[in-house]
Amino acid sequence: MFQNTLAAELANRAGSRVEVATDNNLIDGILSTVTPELVLVIEISSGYGNTKVYISLAAINFVRFPVAAA
Repeated sequence: MFQNTLAAELANRAGSRVEVATDNNLIDGILSTVTPELVLVIEISSGYGNTKVYISLAAINFVRFPVAAA
C-alpha cells in the first residue's frame, strides 16, 4: 500500500537530485524513471560517465532530496 504512494510521489519528482538509501548502499544522483516496482537513478560521477542504478521500491529505506547550497 505505501509502495504505491511512494512511487507516485517519486514520479512527481523525476529529474530532481536524490539520495536513496537501501540496507547496503546510499545512491546519489538524478531521479530518472519510476515504475510501480522500480526506481532508476542516474549516478553522476566526476569520472568517465554516468551509472544507471535500478532500485526496487521494496528495498528503499529512505529518500532524501538535498537542497542546493546558495
